[in-house]
Amino acid sequence: MPHQQHPKLENQPSQASEGLVAAARHIIAHPEEDHSLQSLARIANLSPSYFQRRFRAFFGLSPKTFHSAIRLRQFKSALSEGKTISEALYEAGYSSPSRIYETPALGMTPRSYRLGAAKEEIHYLISNTHFGLILIAATPTGVCLAELGDSKEVLLQQLKTEFPNAKIKCSAAGHSEQLQLWLRALEEHILKGGEKPVIPLDLRGTAFQIKVWNFLKQLERGQTISYAELASRIGHPGASRAVGSACGKNKIALLVPCHRVLRGDGKLGGYRWGENTKQELLDKESKAK
Repeated sequence: MPHQQHPKLENQPSQASEGLVAAARHIIAHPEEDHSLQSLARIANLSPSYFQRRFRAFFGLSPKTFHSAIRLRQFKSALSEGKTISEALYEAGYSSPSRIYETPALGMTPRSYRLGAAKEEIHYLISNTHFGLILIAATPTGVCLAELGDSKEVLLQQLKTEFPNAKIKCSAAGHSEQLQLWLRALEEHILKGGEKPVIPLDLRGTAFQIKVWNFLKQLERGQTISYAELASRIGHPGASRAVGSACGKNKIALLVPCHRVLRGDGKLGGYRWGENTKQELLDKESKAK
């Protein structure tokens, strides 16, 4: 795997941070190796317990989860280069084929993502839907962004802002057809009660945000939930404000249905794409029940 520059690792402010960055770089450079907490802590010149706490606070992930994400990236990269599954497994350091299927879908903070990611190729299309103009973009993993907006220029700029280091391409015919089919299926589901589409997503956020978004994906058309109830259901009672923040940072419109989350008194409680759009979505889903 070629050496990659990770600008977010440069010029860190403290000696402790430099140690954390050095440990993260070691993981990135050797995804195929097993990294014990003790060995990583030695690189950072910290005690294992303190290293674990500082690493999680700094990167938003535990060292183990961070390593899993880097190893999974190496596996996918090897596959994209034409390697066989066995070769890709070996390069990524998986001890058996079953280990790859044990790896959960991983969410990463923007800092962690930029630290560990190569320049990705992202295909997008902009389409008119019942809900207005939408840009949908996808990596090989799945849809990474779906934004509603008023103009193609603004939507494209939002995509470039979100993924400043990516190779962004207007989708080729084959990709466009797939993305159009996904959008059509989603509209059918929301408006007419069609079968709930299974659409692969490339979710990127903190572990907490990923937990919120994955729960939202399980909600059925027309089903609503309060911020407080959602927080309780994912094991974080009292974290309703954090749930609201996660909903506000959701960048995959409709596919992660945060419009179905309401305040405890039944009021809308805000929406990334405007309260009018949120109310329209809820009204149409209710009528389609």
